[in-house]
Amino acid sequence: MNKQDLINRIDAQYKKMSKGQKLIAEYILNNYDKAAFMTASKLGDVVGVSESTVVRFANVLGYEGYPKLQKALQELIRNKLTTVQRIEMSSDLDQSMVLRSVLKADMNNIRQTIEEVNNEDFDAVVNKILQARHIYVLGLRSAAPLAQFMGYYLNFIFDNVRIVTSGVNDIFEQLIHIGQDDLLIGISFPRYASRAIEAMKFTKERGAATVALTDSMLSPLTAYADYTLLARSDMASFVDSLVAPLSLINALIVGIGIVKKAEISSGFNKLEDIWAQYNVYVEKDKG
Repeated sequence: MNKQDLINRIDAQYKKMSKGQKLIAEYILNNYDKAAFMTASKLGDVVGVSESTVVRFANVLGYEGYPKLQKALQELIRNKLTTVQRIEMSSDLDQSMVLRSVLKADMNNIRQTIEEVNNEDFDAVVNKILQARHIYVLGLRSAAPLAQFMGYYLNFIFDNVRIVTSGVNDIFEQLIHIGQDDLLIGISFPRYASRAIEAMKFTKERGAATVALTDSMLSPLTAYADYTLLARSDMASFVDSLVAPLSLINALIVGIGIVKKAEISSGFNKLEDIWAQYNVYVEKDKG
């Protein structure tokens, strides 16, 4: 959902609305960032209508109850949410149900990603990674572990992988040599890091190919992406849900691994000897 979609829904139904429903519509259009955190009862009090009028208003717009409308409003503004507002979104979560609720939310993120992922774009990104002269994997702030994970496994397959994240060097210093025939995979989810967007723009200006691994076509990264892969990241409180993005990265690595199977097997055979020689891993008890 975007703001225009909300406006279109209200415009389409406005003439049919009751006087009270029109008051709700006008309030939401002017204060949707505040309405996103109000219960139906609270919104009714602010506007001066009953709670049941608010519920009927949500139904008129095509939502199955007020919680669905509220969730749509929260999704609309989630890139602008402060950490305090994120916590407020989950303030009604029962402590005894936290484990089950969060796991179910992550499962739903993966389920929706499966339904929405574009297989043609996925295959195109796999091929682009295989063809790239240098592969840059960018992830900042909460996306940094995703970039580290992806880079870790890609380094077993290629010798041309560079992980770009916050550190001693500025992002642009880490990208200074990027150019034609190179590829940048930019990973960012709400709240989007400004430097990630700037890095995507910088890369495009240098003539390299770009992939955005993000949550929505409304993500600012897509403006500078040749390819976009979407993964759901609906949040649980102040914590970013990165389960679906991680699963998508797993799929990319596996897809590349299938193509490069022979080279990977040879490389891991050498690594197994090195790991055994230097006791990298705990040996299985032979007794």
